[in-house]
Amino acid sequence: MLLSFRVENHKSIRDEQQLLLTPVYEDSRPADADWKATTVAGVFGANASGKSNVLDALSFMRATALWSFRMNEPGKGVPRHPFELDPRSREEPSTFVVDLVTEGVRHTYGFSVDDDHVAEEWLYSYPKQRKRVVFERDDEAFTFGDGTPAELRQVVGITARNVLLLSVAAQAEQEVVLPVHRWFSDELLFAEDRRPEQPRWLRHGSVSTEHVHALGDLLRSADTGIREVELAELDDAPAYVVGGHHAVTDQQDPTHAGARNMLVHLSPGSGKTHAFARSLSLAWEKRSPTLLFHHEGEGVARPLTWGEESLGTRALAAVGFEAQRVLESGGVLVVDEIDASLHPYLSARIIALFQDEERNPQGAQLIFTSHDAALLGRVRGEEVLKRDHIWFVAKDGEGSTSLYPLSDFKPRADDNRARRYLTGRYGAVPDVDDELFRDALRRREQEPEEATR
Repeated sequence: MLLSFRVENHKSIRDEQQLLLTPVYEDSRPADADWKATTVAGVFGANASGKSNVLDALSFMRATALWSFRMNEPGKGVPRHPFELDPRSREEPSTFVVDLVTEGVRHTYGFSVDDDHVAEEWLYSYPKQRKRVVFERDDEAFTFGDGTPAELRQVVGITARNVLLLSVAAQAEQEVVLPVHRWFSDELLFAEDRRPEQPRWLRHGSVSTEHVHALGDLLRSADTGIREVELAELDDAPAYVVGGHHAVTDQQDPTHAGARNMLVHLSPGSGKTHAFARSLSLAWEKRSPTLLFHHEGEGVARPLTWGEESLGTRALAAVGFEAQRVLESGGVLVVDEIDASLHPYLSARIIALFQDEERNPQGAQLIFTSHDAALLGRVRGEEVLKRDHIWFVAKDGEGSTSLYPLSDFKPRADDNRARRYLTGRYGAVPDVDDELFRDALRRREQEPEEATR
């Protein structure tokens, strides 16, 4: 469970910003569940205000903690993204800190990096509510707590100056760092975007028929017109298909014999074999899993593939699948623009799952960004977000992003937060120059006319 995240000097974030997930108001504390932090945090703000950069900072921290031993080549420095609009910031370190609870123990882990090396790194744990130093790093000087195993000290000798000790020590299976490393690896998940390509969780084979059936139930419940989702495998065979759907039979041309078993269905009760691809595609796949979407209606010739489905269906499937996994096992799901291609009611229902003690027994958390003011109020009469679930992002005149909570405004429980937000009471809305906006669009309309003269 994530208690807080701090970041400084990353992309549009110049000064230190903190996302704090500990409850502020009593109505955000569950009646029965022992949640030490809020299970939802929604970040709202104008376009280009830096909402996505807050999540990107957490993603950067995860990738560096897990893979710096592999990504950061010796002598090649640290690939980071400091605040570029201030010359001083380009020279200053970038800092990332998480305070979290995993396996029943609280930990604080952080690091500072510049373009050349790891300037600082530290790991503290609180096994009995008392701070214990695991290690501290200041440039190339390391110090260790009294209870730190001697084996971890030996790992220092193989840790390059541009690589995190946590990353190297985890590869050396140093037990003292593994809980935090596993949190980054297994409990911090990022929902993919809605591209036509197969989602990562499907390409990597981390999906079961049970997950797919549950996904089908989700899509069917959302009135998408889908009656079933089927898990299939692409066998080791080329697909030469020029549009349309071709049933593969034993009587096919021998040159296509290899395609006969191109799609081997894994769902129970499926006796058909299909071979199809998008227009003019030539694909070689080696037993790659795919999803088939069966729609309601008479005369439906074939199921649709992931790439053929609507953007809204892909968005719901991508977020819904990751939500399903994290609700089962616990962890943190991070979604950029949860409302993209989703109806507000669907977004609200996903958010509600994380606030439901029965549906969320592990205390899984959802962190998301959104433009949709409807999520600040009520959808179908139900409050979507509690007061301390709401955060805002704004950018100042120097291009620097600030992150601040709704609680700074001392809101009342019965405030119309959506209306107050849209009227600028909380900031974080675009300051549009209406005249310039109209002139810009008018100029775009005139350009095609002039080009035809």
